[in-house]
Amino acid sequence: MQLIDGKKTAAEIRAGLALRFAEAIQKYGDPAGLAVILVGEDPASMIYTSNKEKACREAGIASLMYRYPDGTPQQEIISLIEKLNHDPHVNGILVQLPLPAGYDENAILKCIDVAKDVDGYSAYQIGLLNLGRPELVACTPKGVLALLDQYNIPLEGKNAVVVGRSNVVGKPIAQLLLSRNATVTICHSRTADIADFTRRADILVVAVGKARMITADMVKEGAVVIDVGINRNETGLCGDVDFEHVAPKCSYITPVPGGVGPMTIAMLMANTLTAYLKQHGN
Repeated sequence: MQLIDGKKTAAEIRAGLALRFAEAIQKYGDPAGLAVILVGEDPASMIYTSNKEKACREAGIASLMYRYPDGTPQQEIISLIEKLNHDPHVNGILVQLPLPAGYDENAILKCIDVAKDVDGYSAYQIGLLNLGRPELVACTPKGVLALLDQYNIPLEGKNAVVVGRSNVVGKPIAQLLLSRNATVTICHSRTADIADFTRRADILVVAVGKARMITADMVKEGAVVIDVGINRNETGLCGDVDFEHVAPKCSYITPVPGGVGPMTIAMLMANTLTAYLKQHGN
């Protein structure tokens, strides 16, 4: 069994992105910037936004943080997004999710200029992915694919099973695996006998948010297991996979924490660079 080190891989990618940002900024003479909008004081969201600020500093780009208290009128947030859409020094815009209760998430997100949608959540960016012409791909699925590539894990012709069908992880990672000629099955909460599918998987990606739901008897010998889940319990953080008992059966497996998580912010920086270059005609 080989552990897939997302923390190390993400650090290497971010170091390379810092060099590419520096080259691009020198070439075009314009600073790069990422705008992050945080509404409320959700502890996890505050940690995530702090990590994004740190990543921007490392990349040598501006981190523009906009913090609003819970209860701020929705139109005020939309007005800010519209202003950022027209700011040439803002290359990427993201709204930290989840939003507090009472906000229309879809109404807010759809206001983001698709060229600055570095989270890859817009119908436009999802449509490009489904058409096989991806530009700004959702960061976590993009990070999963980058990890598989980093470890030279072959995908073509492999039986890949994705557990979870969310619009931000399950469906995009299925599309990415399809684009690499894997044969893909998506399982979800209504799938009868999920284990019957997971036991056939050469590549198993789990993103359901249910602690340790994938047990050793659900995984075949030699499988590659990518655990996207992050769950908090009495002992700290754990994934959707029962790591202790599943790992001995795997050829490769991601830990939680330290697996997919660090890759998400690395891919956010990669998407911001893509947006910057495209906005400068490259």
